[in-house]
Amino acid sequence: MTGVTDSYIIAGRVCYGREFELVDAEIEVEKGIIRSVNEISSAPDQWIFPCLFNAHTHLADTVAMDAEIKQGMTLSDLVAPPNGLKHRILNETPSEIRIDAMTESLRFMKRSTTAGFCDFREGGVNGVNELKTALRLSGTGLKALILGREGGEKIADGIGVSSTKEGEHVLRLAEETKKRGGFVAFHAGEKDNRDIDNAIDAQPDLLIHMTHANDSQLRRCADLDIPIAVCPRSNHILGQASSKDNPPIRKMLDFGCKVLLGTDNVMFVQPDMCAEMSFTYYAYGLKSEEILDMAVAGSELINSPFYIEEGNIAAFHTVNPRASNLRFSRSPEKSFVNRVAFTDV
Repeated sequence: MTGVTDSYIIAGRVCYGREFELVDAEIEVEKGIIRSVNEISSAPDQWIFPCLFNAHTHLADTVAMDAEIKQGMTLSDLVAPPNGLKHRILNETPSEIRIDAMTESLRFMKRSTTAGFCDFREGGVNGVNELKTALRLSGTGLKALILGREGGEKIADGIGVSSTKEGEHVLRLAEETKKRGGFVAFHAGEKDNRDIDNAIDAQPDLLIHMTHANDSQLRRCADLDIPIAVCPRSNHILGQASSKDNPPIRKMLDFGCKVLLGTDNVMFVQPDMCAEMSFTYYAYGLKSEEILDMAVAGSELINSPFYIEEGNIAAFHTVNPRASNLRFSRSPEKSFVNRVAFTDV
């Protein structure tokens, strides 16, 4: 991935624009901004794709990676505040270890083509500051949208609400955050659809999961232009999805919802957007260009789109197909979505 102050020219098979058109082209970058993309008659044998944006993470959960889960534990037993397993582990872990864990996950994310993310950060003010410290120590330059809670929302980019089931006070906090100009996001519909309507009523900037949303709720999201971040691998691992109907991604897209892709808890799922795209491709039967858009479009949440277009930041990476069997691909876009691993970039 490129640096924000770099100036250079690079050529290859470019996945251009929001339609992801594959063209032999030369990209001119000046001070980290794409100044021009010009078609050329012959380009080096490398693919150039936009970087990915992970639209939902819990990076501090790295300290609980693959923790033992006892038979019969429910979703609430595992992740619900304040006494779910992950929260107990977070509270028992020293601050310096949480920072170290997040630092390593950030470095992994950069290696796996991710250039930005949106994180729900527990732990109040200290929790938000720990992630800011990890970002600095990681040296990754990843663009972050940090959503705090328990007071952390006051020094973060906004608030990340666990669920409207927590009570009226979280709705008040969300409204206060919105009045300050902060970003507001809710988990909604992960376990059932009972917390979805109240979350939509709050008119947030982002909804997470919507795994069990009904048609009416999806239409409301489309009408109100509320983006939805889905996390398919997490939903399946945690037993909240058993088919392509949960989350109902096909319906979301057909209704006109803006759908984004995230990886959710590092406790259960590696923050690997390549793996998330591949799983979504095979499990949900979507078109490769739909999935690629879901994996890039989250960058618009930070008003810094990663699409390879003139005027956008130079957030792209290269794939060398000659280094593997990818050189036999007849569709680089499809191969990037369902086959490329971070070791290929």
